[in-house]
Amino acid sequence: MKASLHRLTSAMGGTGNMVTSRDEYILAVDHGTSGLKVALVTSLGRVVDFEFEPTPTHYLPGDGAEQDPEDWWRAFLTAAKRLLGKKTVPAESIIAVSVSSTFSSTVAVDRDGNHLMNCLTWMDSRAAPYVRELMGKFPTITGYNIFKVLKWIRITGGGPQLSGKDDLAHVLLIQKRFPDIYERTYKFLGSKDYLNLRLTGTFAASHDSVMLFWVTDTRDINRIAYSDALIREAGIDRDKLPDLYRSVDVIGVLKPEVAADLGLGKDVKVTAGSPDHQAALVGSGAVRDFEGHVYIGTSSWIECIVPFKKTDMFHSIASLPSAIAGKYQCVNEQDLAGGCLSFLLNNIILHENEFFVGREPDDPYEKLNAMAGRAPAGSDNLIFTPWLNGERTPVDDTALRAGFHNLSMRTTADHIARAVLEGVAYNTRWSLGYVEKFIGHPMEALSFIGGGARSDLWCRIFADVLNRRVMRVRDPIEANCRGAAFIAAVGLGRITFDDIPDLIEHEMIFDPDPKQHRCYERLYDAFLAIYRKNRGIYRRLNR
Repeated sequence: MKASLHRLTSAMGGTGNMVTSRDEYILAVDHGTSGLKVALVTSLGRVVDFEFEPTPTHYLPGDGAEQDPEDWWRAFLTAAKRLLGKKTVPAESIIAVSVSSTFSSTVAVDRDGNHLMNCLTWMDSRAAPYVRELMGKFPTITGYNIFKVLKWIRITGGGPQLSGKDDLAHVLLIQKRFPDIYERTYKFLGSKDYLNLRLTGTFAASHDSVMLFWVTDTRDINRIAYSDALIREAGIDRDKLPDLYRSVDVIGVLKPEVAADLGLGKDVKVTAGSPDHQAALVGSGAVRDFEGHVYIGTSSWIECIVPFKKTDMFHSIASLPSAIAGKYQCVNEQDLAGGCLSFLLNNIILHENEFFVGREPDDPYEKLNAMAGRAPAGSDNLIFTPWLNGERTPVDDTALRAGFHNLSMRTTADHIARAVLEGVAYNTRWSLGYVEKFIGHPMEALSFIGGGARSDLWCRIFADVLNRRVMRVRDPIEANCRGAAFIAAVGLGRITFDDIPDLIEHEMIFDPDPKQHRCYERLYDAFLAIYRKNRGIYRRLNR
């Protein structure tokens, strides 16, 4: 493999910083909750340059969380034009566009491709009552009708989460509360597929992006298709769902007007791409069976490729289609991770009131990191529970809420900052245990990616809390862009998925410290006890 990669590297101008006429580039889009990044990435996964443009989220009463899809498109055009305007690479060397975007963010569009309302994001749980009505009739187990959920699991590997944050839940919300919009909807699209529609005019979804509509038959990973039985069970219309493609498939070329606006060639191809989970897995380099990666962004997850179809309905883990054709993956997602730091900054430390004077520092997250570094491991027994938006795994409970536990007169802002980092790691440890039971053995090492992985301190905390080797991937925040580019490169025949591990570098290794792990083990037990003893209170307060 290394020899073939050497030939490939030589043929495409190498992997160094020099840009030559033989290089080929992919315009990779990483659309996240906080904004949209557009990057130039070589076919071998080297990120040359990128631009970022923020987008707002609108939080509504009743646990609503929406975004305007037009904001996404404006952000894409703004970031792409700014990036391409630098003329870092020749425009004619850009051969494809590939999009990674947030999972379970649902857009209703009409026949002309116009969105009919704001996107219901992955944080929107207003549909929870409709999912419970659909899935929860007697006899139940963990809130699900036994016979109904077993049918769902047999066909599609999982089922709608009772939290109401999946695509199917969003469709049900629109159907029940906005029937006029439901009737006018031509197709329901995930956010990635909406952006592809704007790029190409094609109404399409990939096998992985459509997964959380929970109406596809995934029993044969090589023949994924819609299940008419599940569509009838859900009570939605089959003709409102898009055609299905593999992630690596070319779904079209750039619309002429889009290509002209960006200054790109008329034959630039667009691949189906993948949601953020699946693209991040590819970009982390953990593409072989049971190789795990942890992503720390606004949300967080543990994920790996698995060679079997299996479901753990009690902890919301299932074998689902991945971006790698013919392969399943399993994932356990934490609702908020880096988002807890944003909350600490925006809602508490920098919240505009009589006590906040002056301006926000240029590097607020670095300052938070420095504060956390001054506190001792374990934050003097201060424990943070990161359930600001409820939780989806390993427990599916929208009523859970965050808190600082065991505050004392000795507690300082430094302790609070570190406790947030540690609380996210405790929650990840909770998920890791169930993922390792699911796959049948421990993951001795974990590739780390996402914005949170840039913090040496957070990487060390994760290594000590998880008691696992943490391997930070070079340029960890670019993993989604790299993954999107790899998917396009595979689709266009430039590389194979088997080549990817040799194209990934780990820039730093963090091994667990036994002494620190013993400290965190005791606090982790207390973290779990806080959940067990308070979940009933949270439900009474928040339902």
